Amino acid sequence: MADGDKELVALFEGLDTPSVSDAMDKLGLPGQCFGIAPLDDYTQTVVGPAFTVKYVPATTPPGTVGDFIDDVAEGDVVVIDNDGRTDCTVWGDIMTQYAGAHRFAGTVIDGVCRDVAKALGDGYPMFTRGRFMRTGKDRVQVEAVNVTISVGQARVGPRDIVVADANGVIVVPRERAREVAKLAREIEGVEHQIREEIARGKSLKEAREALGYHNLQRRR
Repeated sequence: MADGDKELVALFEGLDTPSVSDAMDKLGLPGQCFGIAPLDDYTQTVVGPAFTVKYVPATTPPGTVGDFIDDVAEGDVVVIDNDGRTDCTVWGDIMTQYAGAHRFAGTVIDGVCRDVAKALGDGYPMFTRGRFMRTGKDRVQVEAVNVTISVGQARVGPRDIVVADANGVIVVPRERAREVAKLAREIEGVEHQIREEIARGKSLKEAREALGYHNLQRRR
């Protein structure tokens, strides 16, 4: 991972997708990936720059399926746009093994995966529309890598910052990453104060009003 990527990823250390989502809402930025769910209830947040992949229906003869994986760097999140297809997969256990061995941060698919026992057993983070056993070979092919794609209605550009956890996936535009991370930390700080006030005996209403809870996510 390049130094610039490492710097941006570090900004999101310790944050979760709800706080990042609230910050994006306040800034008027889209980025939440609708319908993309974690394969497991991950306790850690995945953060990394997006390595984007665009799939299309196969031609005759069909093109390649997974050869792009050799170009993905350690720490990257592979983000695949398969147009939301759930009738064939674009990720299986061999790719999971490779991704784990090369320390990818995780994989996000607007589509489905298979061989999920490998990903679950290895603890490799996967975020998809579901699981299905039918291969994508001869059904889909890679059209392009590191281009702008769409995943769960969210725009994903190459090297945008992906944040994913048990709540789902959100994509932060690279050029706004510092601003989003700073605001997300401020929001988390206020929510932490609210929890402390509740622990001291204040009502939820009192704590929220005192700390301006209802303005946290409102657009500036």
